[in-house]
Formats: sequence, C-alpha cells, structure tokens
Amino acid sequence: MARRSSKSSASRPSLSSRPAGSIRIVMPSNKSAPPADPAPAVTEEDVNKINIADLTLDVPLIPLRPKRRVPKTPFHFLSLPAEVRIQIYTYFFDDVDTLLDLGPQNYKRVHKKLGLMRVCRQVHDEATFAFYSTRTFRLFPTYPGKYFKSKKPLLARLKPQQRKCVTSLELRLGPGWNAPPRGWVVNPALGLSDCIDVERLNVFVECDPSDNIFQGWRRSDGFYEGFSRNLLTDVLEALPSVHTVQFDGWTSVKKSGDMMQCLMGVVNEAGLAIEWGPERGWTDTSVDEEDETQKVGYPEGFPHPGYEAHGLLALA
Repeated sequence: MARRSSKSSASRPSLSSRPAGSIRIVMPSNKSAPPADPAPAVTEEDVNKINIADLTLDVPLIPLRPKRRVPKTPFHFLSLPAEVRIQIYTYFFDDVDTLLDLGPQNYKRVHKKLGLMRVCRQVHDEATFAFYSTRTFRLFPTYPGKYFKSKKPLLARLKPQQRKCVTSLELRLGPGWNAPPRGWVVNPALGLSDCIDVERLNVFVECDPSDNIFQGWRRSDGFYEGFSRNLLTDVLEALPSVHTVQFDGWTSVKKSGDMMQCLMGVVNEAGLAIEWGPERGWTDTSVDEEDETQKVGYPEGFPHPGYEAHGLLALA
C-alpha cells in the first residue's frame, strides 16, 4: 500500500515543478458574478436626435430639386419692338397700386415684382421707367404706427436713378394735425432735387382744423395752417420742374376755409397753375355750399308741439 501511494504521488506534478512564466486562470463561479445591467430603452427622442446622414451607407444625401424647364426654342423678348415691351411691362405691373406709400404690404405687393429688373441692364432700364413713371409716390407716410413716425419716407428710400423716373407726387395734409411727426420735413435726404420729371404736385387735404368742429381740440389757432403753408412752400422750392398744383380733399373741406386759402396763396405766390382733383369736385368758379335750413313737412298736415326744423317729437 505504501508503494502504491508513493507511485501515485510521484506521478503527479507538484506546484513547484511548474514553469515560472505560466499563469493559472481561475474562472469565477456564477454565484459570485454580479448581475448584468439591463440595456436602456430607446425612446422617440433618441431616434429624432440621430443624424439623417447616419442612416445611409456610402451615398451622400443630395436635396431633391425639381428639374428646371428650359424651352427648346427660347423666346427672344428683347427682339420685340420697344413699344411692345413697354406694354408688356405695363401688364406685368398692373396689379400694383398706382398710389404708393410707406407701409407693411410693400414687400408682398411691390418688392417681389421688382425682381424683374435684375434680368439684365436693358430690361432694368426699361422696366424701371415703366414702373416709376406710372405711379404716384406719397411724399410723407400716413400709415399709422411706426411708418407714420418714420424719419425716412418712401421717396428717400429710392435710389437717385429711380427718383429721376418719377412723374407724380402727392402731399397729403391732415394726419397728425395736432402734432405733426418730426420726419415731415424737406431736406436733401428726401431727394426732391432728383425728381426732374415731376411737373405736377397733388395736394390732398383731409381736414381743415380751422373749422368749428375742431374748437377746443386745436393746439392753437392757425398752428396747422402755418405748418402746412411752410411745408408746401419748401416742397415747391425743392422741386425743379413743377409748374402745376392739383388740389383735392374730403367733402368736409371748404375752399373758403383758412386751410385752403393758405395753400392757394402759396401756389399763387410761386406763380404756378392750380387744378382741381376729382374727389371733391371743385372748379375755378365753384362756391362752397352753405348749410341751408330745409323746410320740414308736418305729419298729418298740422304742426305738433315740439316738431320743428331742428328737432322731432316722437308721440307714443
């Protein structure tokens, strides 16, 4: 028995007989291993953060652009006669208002149309003349809010070459009659000296503060009349080619009022001709109609107590 045990012990390699560079790996048991963390759930927010380019392999993303239609035989627009091209420009700008003022709708209604002028130099020159020579530009803005108080009117925003094509201007008096905006002044920045083709100035009077209805609301007697007189004088002196002034106004404005008398006096002193607009219907010989007391018929043929020309008594 002792001999067998010696053989078995001799056949087993001892720990001391292992090579010095060998490593013994001991695998941990399942009981001692910590539990693995579960994978985080993918949310919709994580999916939205993924770059769309990461979903492709090697093909770069190219935005889809519709193929531009190019006619096989281009239309030779510039080969048409000049009068035909001008007529086409007129049709193109037909939906733009004939009276332009500084306002919030200018970009939508006007600015996009002016993109035609970027085609070439010849189209730019022809379209510029066709547009600016057929529109009336308001000297000072009347649209409420920041446009009304702007120190840079629409005419001052135009280029000198564009102002040379303008043929008609309008001066509207009445807005801000108690406190005119500071931007309503004639200065070199307004560019009236560039308007060499303006031969007629339209003056539209919305109200006459000298009327009795403004009693108690005026800043002072004759304040706005003096302001309008000085403003019209400065405008006429700055325009190089004007020779006619057209007056017009609302029905409440009288030709015999202080406002109109001041304005007509400025024009007469400048030696310019006076014309009348279609809104008010004035003529050279027209006289303001005074309020006349109309005869009132009595109901049932006899007068009731309290039923007079200035009042009506309702009988129950």
